[in-house]
Amino acid sequence: MTIEEPRQAEKIAKRRAWTFTSQERPSLGDALSGREGREAFWQYWVTDNFWNFANLAGHFGMKLLPMDACSRLGAGLGLFAVPRFHKVASQRARQTIRALRPDLNAGEQEALFRENCRAQGRLMTEFSVVNRLRNNRDRLTLQGLEIIGEAAKAGPVIIVGMHLGNWEVGPTVLQSINVHPHAFYLPPKGRAKAWIAERVRRKAGLRFLPPGAEGIRPAIKILKSGGVVSTFCDEGFAGTIRGPFFDRKPHLEGNLAIAIRLARMTGATICPWYSLRTDGFRFECRALPPIRLPSEERPGARQLDDILLLNEAIEPIIRANLDQWYFLDNALRPQ
Repeated sequence: MTIEEPRQAEKIAKRRAWTFTSQERPSLGDALSGREGREAFWQYWVTDNFWNFANLAGHFGMKLLPMDACSRLGAGLGLFAVPRFHKVASQRARQTIRALRPDLNAGEQEALFRENCRAQGRLMTEFSVVNRLRNNRDRLTLQGLEIIGEAAKAGPVIIVGMHLGNWEVGPTVLQSINVHPHAFYLPPKGRAKAWIAERVRRKAGLRFLPPGAEGIRPAIKILKSGGVVSTFCDEGFAGTIRGPFFDRKPHLEGNLAIAIRLARMTGATICPWYSLRTDGFRFECRALPPIRLPSEERPGARQLDDILLLNEAIEPIIRANLDQWYFLDNALRPQ
């Protein structure tokens, strides 16, 4: 690192935090205010409600299915719909595969893409049945999760998940080791989807932190009292992968930096974990060795080094399981 780089890092670190804003509800007055207001009113009250009804009907309808049938339905839907109706995202996914897996030939790269389409579809339909795993724990194989439980007994913990397999099994898995985290939560777009996601996760026992900057203060308070906070450090934003870095220049944007800052401020141990789909609606859940940040000479002196330390823990896992990675359809950052 050059002399100029720490200054740049500090400058980037002081950027204003992202703030979440919910969608406003158009009124009748908006509908009468002109074309723009009329279109917003129609979109919210008519078009969106059509899809809200469809999403709710699909979610509750699939609850009638056995777990494996629900998952297989999702795999078929994903393979059919993703390449046909999400062409831009599909193109990005294929480009990302070519960049990250040049060792595969064209046929193998396409097979990886198609398997990812199945995985994306499974995630959507499994929302209807994922909480049944509480009474079907034989479908979950746990490896090393007691590490997280031991760390939580000793002091504050930041659990870092990855968007692999089906991460919605997390609350069930963590409850089995008596860990009950507060989680950063960004509602999905669409009122029905947001309602479904919150309902399923609350029933699983998850406790939410406010999205965006508003969640930072409560997270710090929880950690300083010896509690547990959960986040994910692999992410796509506006169609671009923010984490892991995948040999790109490290940066201070996104959840990798937030997790490190929280750990430095509170002395929390970072505990990465992930799930992998093994056979249909069955998962293997693994914990990585906990990360305890080394001491630093002055506040912020190791910021980029700390971020790279966390990145190097999660990136190899994601590289090895791109077929199950949720953000595969995002583009790599420029070199």
